[in-house]
Amino acid sequence: MKLANQAGRAVLVFDDSVADVAEASDGRLGPDPMSVFEDWPGFADWAATITAGTAPLVEEELGNPVPQPGQVFAIGLNYRSHAEESGMAIPSVPATFTKFPASLSGPFDDIEIVGGSVDWEVELVAVIGTVADRVSEADGWSHVAGLTVGQDISDRELQFAAGAQFSLGKSRRGYGPMGPWLVTPDELADPDDLALGCSVDGEIVQDARTSDLIFSVPKLVAELSAVVPLRPGDVIFTGTPAGVGFVRQPPRTLQPGQLLETWIEGIGTLRNRCT
Repeated sequence: MKLANQAGRAVLVFDDSVADVAEASDGRLGPDPMSVFEDWPGFADWAATITAGTAPLVEEELGNPVPQPGQVFAIGLNYRSHAEESGMAIPSVPATFTKFPASLSGPFDDIEIVGGSVDWEVELVAVIGTVADRVSEADGWSHVAGLTVGQDISDRELQFAAGAQFSLGKSRRGYGPMGPWLVTPDELADPDDLALGCSVDGEIVQDARTSDLIFSVPKLVAELSAVVPLRPGDVIFTGTPAGVGFVRQPPRTLQPGQLLETWIEGIGTLRNRCT
């Protein structure tokens, strides 16, 4: 299943067409994209009965598929390659911070460049479907509704100036593009091994696979839920691989006018213009 937010309404995606959830359910299910997480198993069972779209897919109308999550977790240094390029030891527990929910944006929204230290970070984003509270790693995937593409856009100057508390520097307006839709794990041949990357004006700057994650998606669900319950609609930015701008010699940053494209195998592509 592919689930999107088109013009503020929950829709199922079928190639170049969509089925509006509220219309297809004769009003039994609401149009709010967040309402599908109120009973994700029931919604998924219903969605499996819908086999075709009835309206065109309009990319320009696509927004963040999870526009108002209750909790947004983000993981630092979660790829071996990124730990190595940063000259830091591989962590023994997830280096967790948060992006404030108001920073999240859509798959084709602009990124406002504030200052001279704005960096890119392609990330696989996991979205929780059912409450996970002290769950095992073996059960981790069963609590995941789906996966989407994310960018953990980072104001490095603010990030490192804030007493090693990353959240503010990760949370400027629009610094969390997500989309273009949510894909359920069963749609993917191996959800633990997906190619991902991003490019700036067509130049590939990150190119990796999620099999290089130190803490996999189910491991993150287990580790985080050991501390705090994860609720339906919560979001986990799972970390970025090698290739970020600030560790390059000389460092590179995003500039107004550039086009940042971000992709994950089997899910889709973000296109965000820097302004």
